Amino acid sequence: MQTIGERLEEARKRKGVSIREAAEATKIRGDYLQKFESNQFDLGLAELYVRGFLHSYAQFLKLPADKIVNDFNGLGLGVNGRPRTPSREVYGRMDLSVASAEEAAANEPASASPEPQSAPARRNPPSFTRGGGTLPSGPAIDPNLVFKGGLVVIGLVVLGLVFWGAKSLISGNKPKTPAAAASTVQPEQAQQVVTLVALNTVYVTVVRVNSNLSDGEELFHGTLERGQTQAIAKSGPIYITASAAENLEIEVKGKRYPTGFTGFQKVKLE
Repeated sequence: MQTIGERLEEARKRKGVSIREAAEATKIRGDYLQKFESNQFDLGLAELYVRGFLHSYAQFLKLPADKIVNDFNGLGLGVNGRPRTPSREVYGRMDLSVASAEEAAANEPASASPEPQSAPARRNPPSFTRGGGTLPSGPAIDPNLVFKGGLVVIGLVVLGLVFWGAKSLISGNKPKTPAAAASTVQPEQAQQVVTLVALNTVYVTVVRVNSNLSDGEELFHGTLERGQTQAIAKSGPIYITASAAENLEIEVKGKRYPTGFTGFQKVKLE
C-alpha cells in the first residue's frame, strides 16, 4: 500500500508540475510540500494547520483530500507529541477591528513531590511517684474544684448570652444604613455574525480566542471554493487562519474587508 507521500509525489508528477509550481499554485511553502512527499509531517505548526495544508495540496493534485487527511490522522503522529501554536511570523495584522495574534504558551516545570517524612517516634508518658507508689502522670484533681469550675463556666456563658441579647436590641434600634449597591452584572456579550467570502480556493480555520490568547473552541474549518461564503457567529475575539489570505475577504456589518496579506496567515478579529 502506498504511503501518503508516495501518493502525493506520484500525483504531482502525473500532473506534470514541479514542487515550486505547486507551491505557487497552492500558496503553501515548497519545503512543506517536499516534507509531505517524504512522509515528514513535523512542520513546527499545530496539527490543525498540517491537516489543512494536506487537504489543500491533495485537492490541487485531484486526490481524495478527505481520505488523505483521514490516513494522516490514522498515523497518530501529532506534532512533537502535542499541538503547538504557529510561530510569530505567520501572524498578521488587519486594520480596524483585526489585530495580530500573540502567542501565549508557557510550560510550567512539574513540581517535585516532597518526600514523605517519617513520623517521630512516640514516647511513653512520664510517670510520677508519691509515697513510694507509682501514679499516672498529672496531679490529682479535687472533685469540689471541678464542680466550682463548672459553675463559673455556666455563669460566663449566661453573661455572654445576656450581653449578646442587649447588643442585638441596641443595634436593632439604630437606623439601617442603605446596603451597598449590588455590583452590576455585565450582560453577556451579544453575538455578532461575520461572513467569510472566498475569492478563490482557500482553506480556513476559525477558533475562539482564550483569555490567555491561545486557541480556543473551533468554530469552523474547511475549504471554501471561489464564490462560497461561510457565516460565523461569534461572541468575542476569534482567530481566522487562511492557507491563502489573498483569497479571503471578511464581511462585518455588511462591509467587506480584504486581509491585505498573501500566503498562510493568522489574524485576530475582535
